Amino acid sequence: MQRVVPARVHRFVKRIFSIRNLVITHDLLMIALAWGLALWARFNFTLPPSDFLQPALRALPVVLGVQGLVAWHFRLYRGLWRFASLRDLSNILFSAAVGVVLIALALFVWNRLAGIPRSMLILYPLFLACCLGAPRVLYRLAKDRSLSVPADAVGERVIIVGAGTAGEMLIRDLLKQAAGVPVGLVDDRPGLEGMRIHGVPVLGGIEALPALVRQHEVELVLIAIPSAGNEEMRRIVRICEQAGCAFRTLPRLQDLVSGGAGLGELRPVAIEDLLGRSTVALDWEGIQRQLRGQTVLVTGGGGSIGAELCRQLATLGLARLVVFERNEHNLYLIEREIRQRFPQISLQPLLGDVCDEVAVDHVFSTHRPRMVFHAAAYKHVPIVEAQIREGVRNNVLGTAAVADAAQRHGCAAMVLISTDKAVRPSSVMGATKRVAELVCERRNHAQTSTRYITVRFGNVLDSAGSVVPLFREQIARGGPVTVTHPEATRFFMTIPEASQLILQAAAVGQGGDIFVLDMGEPVSITYLAEQLIHLSGKRPGQDIQIVYTGLRPGEKLVEELFNEDENLRATAHPKLFLAAHMRQDPARIDRLFGQLRAASEAFDEGRLQALLTEAVPELAQTGADGGSASSRVVPFKRSST
Repeated sequence: MQRVVPARVHRFVKRIFSIRNLVITHDLLMIALAWGLALWARFNFTLPPSDFLQPALRALPVVLGVQGLVAWHFRLYRGLWRFASLRDLSNILFSAAVGVVLIALALFVWNRLAGIPRSMLILYPLFLACCLGAPRVLYRLAKDRSLSVPADAVGERVIIVGAGTAGEMLIRDLLKQAAGVPVGLVDDRPGLEGMRIHGVPVLGGIEALPALVRQHEVELVLIAIPSAGNEEMRRIVRICEQAGCAFRTLPRLQDLVSGGAGLGELRPVAIEDLLGRSTVALDWEGIQRQLRGQTVLVTGGGGSIGAELCRQLATLGLARLVVFERNEHNLYLIEREIRQRFPQISLQPLLGDVCDEVAVDHVFSTHRPRMVFHAAAYKHVPIVEAQIREGVRNNVLGTAAVADAAQRHGCAAMVLISTDKAVRPSSVMGATKRVAELVCERRNHAQTSTRYITVRFGNVLDSAGSVVPLFREQIARGGPVTVTHPEATRFFMTIPEASQLILQAAAVGQGGDIFVLDMGEPVSITYLAEQLIHLSGKRPGQDIQIVYTGLRPGEKLVEELFNEDENLRATAHPKLFLAAHMRQDPARIDRLFGQLRAASEAFDEGRLQALLTEAVPELAQTGADGGSASSRVVPFKRSST
């Protein structure tokens, strides 16, 4: 009858023969061997006299115990031999040096080093470094020797851009998995041409890529420079387009650091790679100090910015995250994502509308948030232009409802997410956001217990309703891609960058502040459309046409981030500026707000239009043409005071 091995015995045997235990056994044998070789070398590689041999053997358990603990401390058992490196060899050298000192002390305390030649203590660490290091290096060399391009290799022919660590990793993976044939690398660093990585030559600089693609019949270019900035990435993509073959890239450095992607995940080049900026460095310690253990409310938490704020907040050790959203599907999506990615956080998803003052008050009275991020808003310019009452109700009255509830229930801070369209607005949407800023300024002026902070920034790449998803949809249909005006420009930043800077502003804001995010240089919408067409593998003007449709109602030719009378002051963060502005008359704001509420209840859109123009006189000056000479980019005026 066949015996069944008990699961407990199977696990025990598997544990005994684990890789780590085998490495430990190997290293202990090497320690004993090094100790013996040191004694043997001391006597010119002849048999040592018994007066020295016996003390050395009696000292061996002490040597094994001390050196084994030192090796454990230096984590020699955790390194994979397959990836043995100079760092591993340095750890071996340090552990040998520290070990011999501790062994000498232990033996001195035990028997005053009786019978142990002093020269052994000099020879032992040298032999130990060789005994521990040589097997690791030989194993690594043996494995790497198998990594070479076979002469009869078949598959997709590949050139890799970047001869650094990421490029070496890509070659290793391609050869191990037979996923392609790497014919060469290109890199602009001097002195690399002619060098080889796993037998694959560096063929030249990046500018030579088109000629090399034709010469070697390359089918795919892999960009292996995770640290590349947007300028460098644009240049590489331009050269790849000239080469006329497909190209893919590794994730950006900020995605690798944040854990949003792995180093081995190849993907198509995205528009964020070309327009994104360097990684945002935040004062996470200061942000956590304010929010750790607290309840935080995000209104509009299912939208693009609101959802990303929820993701960022979920990493900060909150006591509870309350997500208030009126779109049922969006609320479901962000709830599912947060529960899957951050199961440790207490999450409270709530369906509701910021225009419902009773519901807003109930949320504050029930959950008592310490900070609220108000991201709920209508933002589509042409739609709000034709729906004035809804724009006022949501963007102005809804903001006031949240601001008042925050004050009544002792909320420490409210952060209003505003927009560059609130600056000298030419649209109803921009005017309502500017009035929302005034409402928060008025609430901050009226009391001091709650800090009201405004954060203003431009367009966010790939946010809901933005131009990027529209262009992608038009390209997928075969075109044409519609652009409003050949000279139209906009400021862009990524969703994570905008959300992180909002958190930074919340941490440093004193109340009554308007923070402006450094959006970099404005980007031509035509350039954006052309790059998206290129990234889809098409040619603008040939495969996909670009059609100019004219500015829509409420749209500007160019956007601005602050008014001419707002002098930007530097803050502790290089991408965050404080817009120093004149305080508005509180009585005037109260009067206009009361009239806006009354006109909204009466559904008098003509009156609402007139009141918005009175509240924001620039609305009448710019109008809906947006293309007038008065619409221009105001350069940053930064003051150190």
